Amino acid sequence: MKWLFMFIGVLPLRVNHALGALLGRLVWQFSQRHRQVTSDNLNQYASSRALDAGTHAGLLRRAMIEQGKSFTELAVAWTASLARLNRLVLRCPDWHHVDAAITANRSIIFVSPHLGCFDIAGLYIADRLPITALYRPPKQPWLEPIMQAGRARGGVTTAPANARGVRALLKTLKANGNIMILPDQVPAAESGGEGVWADFFSRPAYTMTLLPRLAATANAAVLFFFAERLPGGGGYQMHIVPLNEPYSTDKLIAANQTNTMIEKLIDMAPAQYLWGYNRYKQPAGAPPPPLSSSSPPSPPSPPFPPAAATAASN
Repeated sequence: MKWLFMFIGVLPLRVNHALGALLGRLVWQFSQRHRQVTSDNLNQYASSRALDAGTHAGLLRRAMIEQGKSFTELAVAWTASLARLNRLVLRCPDWHHVDAAITANRSIIFVSPHLGCFDIAGLYIADRLPITALYRPPKQPWLEPIMQAGRARGGVTTAPANARGVRALLKTLKANGNIMILPDQVPAAESGGEGVWADFFSRPAYTMTLLPRLAATANAAVLFFFAERLPGGGGYQMHIVPLNEPYSTDKLIAANQTNTMIEKLIDMAPAQYLWGYNRYKQPAGAPPPPLSSSSPPSPPSPPFPPAAATAASN
């Protein structure tokens, strides 16, 4: 598996994404759990955005393909040279937000949801200024050394997603450094991860409170970002969007601010979000979610026969 992963990493991005599209179709056909979670999450998105049935079905087909690409492109992100990764990012029209924070002598919290290729996006930033980034080890042990070698490059210092890692983030911010964090992982309440139930596309999702606490520690600039896949394996465009207003000191309001920003980015490229992740699960040790009065009923899954999946373009 390791050598196959390395081989996929040297392929042209167009070929890599074509393989990813095939993988996405296969996983959709043979993994009932993945299909169910993806469908349920996209039903919620479609309901919150009042999508018609045709738009909903088309989005589901594209999301299936994009999730396959999100795995195969990791081989590129973790094994390709930084020079190649920089060439793959064709545009970054929003870098002036980074320059503004640097000019103001503020530390920066870079926030990337599971959208587009967040690994390439993170390395693009880390090749330009140093950052400390939290990570969780992959479920497949053979991938961890590859992931560590691939992520800890350029200006990246990695820190584990535990109390020790949080201390490393705090230390970096207090030294006027920069950090990177994924805001849409469900906090592990049982092992001390703090969270609150906040609406995410009109349904309560257990949301971390760490991000606003970190921002308050150093009066840091908070910049949300992601690398959008361009069609046909043509590369990526970086998007950088500042937090629209300072975080509230109220945990629930601050968590809603985080989710609103994630929603804003997802609306820019909805098929490229990792809808197969169970964002609405109740972690062990967390209280049950409240009933959300703003949650509309989820529509049924749109028709998605195997033939339509096979014919979907990549």
